[in-house]
Amino acid sequence: MVGYLLGRGGVPLAVQAALYLAAIGIAGYHWLREGWEELVKEREVGIEALMAGATVGAIALGQWVEAAFLVFLYGAAEGVEEYTFARTRSAIKALLDLAPKEAHLLEGEGERTVPATSLKAGDRILVRPGESLATDGVIRAGRSSINEAAITGESLPVEKGKSDCVFAGTVNGAGALTVEVTVSFEDNTLSKIIRLVERAQAQKGIAQRFIERFGRRYSPAVLLAALLLLALPPLFGLDWRFWAIRAVVLLVAAAPCALIMSTPVAMAAAIGTAGRHGVLIKGGVHLENLGAIQAVALDKTGTLTRGRPVVTTVIAEASRSAGEVLAAAAAVERFSEHPLAQAIMSRADEEGLEVPASWDFTALAGSGAQARVADGTYYVGSPELFTGFEVTPSTAIQGRIDGLRDEGHTVVLVGTEREVAGLIAIRDQVRPEAKAALQDLRRAGVRHLIMLTGDNERTARAIAGELGIGEVRAEMKPEDKSRVVEELVQKYRGVLMVGDGINDAPALAAASVGMAMGVAGTDAAIEAADVALMSDDLSKVAFAIRLGRRAKAISRQNIVFSLLVLAVLVPSAFLGILGVSAAVTAHETSELLAVANGLRARQV
Repeated sequence: MVGYLLGRGGVPLAVQAALYLAAIGIAGYHWLREGWEELVKEREVGIEALMAGATVGAIALGQWVEAAFLVFLYGAAEGVEEYTFARTRSAIKALLDLAPKEAHLLEGEGERTVPATSLKAGDRILVRPGESLATDGVIRAGRSSINEAAITGESLPVEKGKSDCVFAGTVNGAGALTVEVTVSFEDNTLSKIIRLVERAQAQKGIAQRFIERFGRRYSPAVLLAALLLLALPPLFGLDWRFWAIRAVVLLVAAAPCALIMSTPVAMAAAIGTAGRHGVLIKGGVHLENLGAIQAVALDKTGTLTRGRPVVTTVIAEASRSAGEVLAAAAAVERFSEHPLAQAIMSRADEEGLEVPASWDFTALAGSGAQARVADGTYYVGSPELFTGFEVTPSTAIQGRIDGLRDEGHTVVLVGTEREVAGLIAIRDQVRPEAKAALQDLRRAGVRHLIMLTGDNERTARAIAGELGIGEVRAEMKPEDKSRVVEELVQKYRGVLMVGDGINDAPALAAASVGMAMGVAGTDAAIEAADVALMSDDLSKVAFAIRLGRRAKAISRQNIVFSLLVLAVLVPSAFLGILGVSAAVTAHETSELLAVANGLRARQV
């Protein structure tokens, strides 16, 4: 600007040229050096080489203002682009600020404040009300509500007590906690999230890799075309200067800056946003695939349900009470590790029942269990077990068995070889948010929902009916799930498999996108999936799909826009409609518009 104003004031051209050269050196230092290194070391003609050629050409033609204007605007656009990427990446790094820099280390009867980075596994720290946790650990004393928004994206606090896991960056509520450190600061869950998101942002999607391959062939072609415009016209007696200016304009107008920037900003912005909401998308290709999902296959146990069976109904025969039936069942099951046994024990504990002593426990494979209690041998098992004893329950109980099974309950009878004392119905509870989450998936454009489970057909149909899922595959082993997912991919192309960790690893790997739920603090589950949900919140599935579709749509918009810009600018350069300044302005404006549009992928 100083050179231009002095030129209007009649200052000699040599002074103006010196100022313009200074502007070119300052504004072009970084990108001119990048272009030279790419050309010499990698032997590739990139966009920087095209811009450098245009700058040299403008100087050779005495167009100092245009040359300085080109370098300044291109440098400014590159600066905005780099700043945008830095902001996108630093937004996820800002999560580290949620973890305190210091911790209260407990030593003997006292405590001292130490740097959080010095903590190691086995240390015990005190976390006072309102403080953030410095690193991951296990609660050894105290109870409190923990805000885990930094890890899971959920703002509602979670009640936690002794033996529960807690994570770095989460905020303690009203209670004081003694926490045993399980990992160092560098390896805590918060640090892992940041590393995974940064690694994912650096990975390129299919569209981006294609565009970059295209650019590696397109840019040399543009340079060759400009050289031909420079060399051929004089051979036919045409005005060299006229065609030299067109060659310079072509180098600027045909440089595919906006096209090259059409996808990376959108992908990096979307992956960063997902990470801040507790959704780890492990690369641009997985984000692109999320945008093409047509069917979602969901594991039942632990995904659609809580994975923890609970007793829902206890019915006693006329001669017994419900408490007596439950206490007798608990006496038998106290030695068992089976999930149904644990459900019975938990219900007896909740009701404060006095469980009688028992001994000689025996598991009856596929049927139930038996044990000696004070007044004889008691059995807890399927109705078919008691049929073998030729014991028939009362009409009231017999009439409830089929109805409860149709509702998805597992029914066990309690009694001896001579009589049935009562019935206990147990069921894995459907997640309260599951139905709304599935409706949200349909609103997000998912056309097909499929439930996969190892449970029996009757239970599976009952749960699916409650949730409104039309397609069910029951009694499936892990390898069966994998086979079914492969079939779904063949049928629908874009298939998302949602499971609760590495148990579903074969099916997760077979899907277009594998998504593991509730993986906070679980390295293996995070590594097994393409997308990892830090919480058990099913609503995040629709969130991830919407994010993928938005990022993909914005990338497509940018690609179309960039190609249209090239379709206008390149012919205009050949026909002499554009001058150097107009070409530079149009070129850099299109690049900035592509970057600005890409940033919209942060919003869902």
